[in-house]
Amino acid sequence: MDYFHEEMQRGLAGGQGALKMIPTFIGRPTGAEKGGFLALDLGGTNLRILDVTLAGKGKAHVTATDRFVIPPSLMGGSGEDLFSFIADCVKHFLRRFKNGGPLRDSLAFTFSFPVEHLSISSGKLISWTKGFTAGGVVGRDVAALLNEALKSKGAGFITVEALTNDTVGTLAAGSYADSTCDMGVILGTGTNACYAERANRIGKLPGLPPPDAEMIVNMEWGNFDRIPRNGYDHALDRASSNPGRQCLEKMASGLYMGEIARRILVEMMRQGLIFRGADPSLFTAEYSLSAEQMAVVVQGGDFPRESGVRELSEVDRRSVCSVFCIVSRRAARLAATAIAAVVLWMDKNLDHFHTIAVDGSLFLKYPGFQAEMLFSLADLLGDRAKWIKFAPTQDGSGTGAAIVAAVASFARAMD
Repeated sequence: MDYFHEEMQRGLAGGQGALKMIPTFIGRPTGAEKGGFLALDLGGTNLRILDVTLAGKGKAHVTATDRFVIPPSLMGGSGEDLFSFIADCVKHFLRRFKNGGPLRDSLAFTFSFPVEHLSISSGKLISWTKGFTAGGVVGRDVAALLNEALKSKGAGFITVEALTNDTVGTLAAGSYADSTCDMGVILGTGTNACYAERANRIGKLPGLPPPDAEMIVNMEWGNFDRIPRNGYDHALDRASSNPGRQCLEKMASGLYMGEIARRILVEMMRQGLIFRGADPSLFTAEYSLSAEQMAVVVQGGDFPRESGVRELSEVDRRSVCSVFCIVSRRAARLAATAIAAVVLWMDKNLDHFHTIAVDGSLFLKYPGFQAEMLFSLADLLGDRAKWIKFAPTQDGSGTGAAIVAAVASFARAMD
């Protein structure tokens, strides 16, 4: 936690470090925001569009939603073609649910890729991830690219009111319903976090008025690297597409948890400790074991048929489940420790109640993960852990984005 605080301080000051600490130019909602917004969620191969109505008093309603698949040719083609496709999807959504009319003119754009924010509604793409390589986008304002595409398609009445990611959306959704919510965390395929920071602590943005105001900071904490690692971690990192990066994510997220467990099982097979007489090629394909499959086995199920494991003996099941428990327990404890570090950064003596909005399949679905995180907080903080509460918060990338847009709209009205 001390190392975490050092990296947070360095990132807020604008120094080079493991945590990017990206200012988002947006604060938390009050819960009173109202209005209707379109929310567009691009975070992978699927594109979602939602119509969201905020009713105030922390109540948000999704009144329409549609999903579109991004063709691989567009993921690796030109940026112009990609954003043109997105604009076409928006028009299709309006025709289907709004009779093509401009009933909504404010768009919340969830763009879950690394972005350097320039304002509430603009930001430059730092780098593509998740298999995207569309040309002509890196270094450019993705909100402006979408606005241009919408205008060229005859939908210029719609403009991007807010640019955000799923982590910030999770915090917005949580704090819209609960004023004590001051941190958002994603624990799924990947992991990230954001929190409400005092403006006078963000040294790389000097002169923010007023100094006692707050701003949500996107930590990009998956890149935190001051953690002891073992041989399995180092082997996974060397074989990855981004060696030396995303250390915390490679130890505490769903995508990599299964791969670490797989490497351990392969080593145990080589030593003749499990699956005796099985095909030695079993599980040798990288990422052939997923966190979802781990969860099935832990709950008494079997490996999928294609794994080659037809039936687990009782001894093998105990051994495998022990490995899965060790790997998932470490992930949960690392996540809980990172959360504790951020909470203590915000509130050194834990004088106030803190609700943590959490989304992601690992947190929501993996057996025992939440309980292990709570145990870890109690282990770290003792009785003070009672001041921290987890709030499972789904769909921050949809309703949360609309709430961010509402906050942005209100802030502009006040200027």
